[in-house]
Amino acid sequence: MAFLSPINSTHLVLFAVFGSLVLAASAGDLNKDFEITWGDGRAKMLNNGELLTLSLDKASGSGFESRNEFMYGQIDMQLKLVAGNSAGTVTAYYLSSKGSDWDEIDFEFLGNLSGDPYILHTNVFSQGKGNREQQFHLWFDPTADFHTYSILWNPKQIVFSVDGTPIRKFKNLESMGIPYLKDQPMRIHSSLWNADDWATRGGLVKTDWSKAPFTASYRNFKANACVKASSSCAAKSQPWFNQELDSRGEKRMKTIQKKFMIYNYCKDTKRFPQGIPKECSMA
Repeated sequence: MAFLSPINSTHLVLFAVFGSLVLAASAGDLNKDFEITWGDGRAKMLNNGELLTLSLDKASGSGFESRNEFMYGQIDMQLKLVAGNSAGTVTAYYLSSKGSDWDEIDFEFLGNLSGDPYILHTNVFSQGKGNREQQFHLWFDPTADFHTYSILWNPKQIVFSVDGTPIRKFKNLESMGIPYLKDQPMRIHSSLWNADDWATRGGLVKTDWSKAPFTASYRNFKANACVKASSSCAAKSQPWFNQELDSRGEKRMKTIQKKFMIYNYCKDTKRFPQGIPKECSMA
């Protein structure tokens, strides 16, 4: 069931406008889209680029990033997370720009003891300011098979989705004085690393290195997005550029949040004694 306007396949044709931006659509060979950035051999491209794996052991984790920078787009990736006792591990999958006033859109998967659910941690940074965490338990086992994690980022809003179901949105409320992610192109990054000082039950549960190496897998990357740095997108006529959640999407998102959200910064009055962030009352 679609909760956003469908993307017509005819819009996936590469094109350029005055040499500034192109619309990109990629799938299949991850070698073309990503480069391994660290891990000393722990990250691997397999099956002629159909599969990418990251591994973590006691000595090091690993990571990769996209070859392109994106300025708005619909980004999809299938992930299968570390199975078994994954306590202490974090699999991060996110978009990020550079600099001290960076923008960032985060999926982070916090591992747990065998049989306990993963925590899906989401966050949005605009001009270096984050503190917008929302966390969820997933309604399936993310280690048993691949699932699609998506980010829609356009001038109107950011939508986080899992298997096509929206779980969170962050609206452009720049008119209300809240900075939005609109000027900085971002690369896709992913890493698998040890965070047992905080990731599982606030650091109470440590990584069991006898279970290493820990491995997360990636496949079926798709980007219907603008590539290269510019504040004006060559794909303004593309459906995703103006997509917003329809009424069914809003209803489904609220249902997911009611059933599976375990932390929402907008409800954390102890953390914000002077009042919750402005966007919380305008979302």
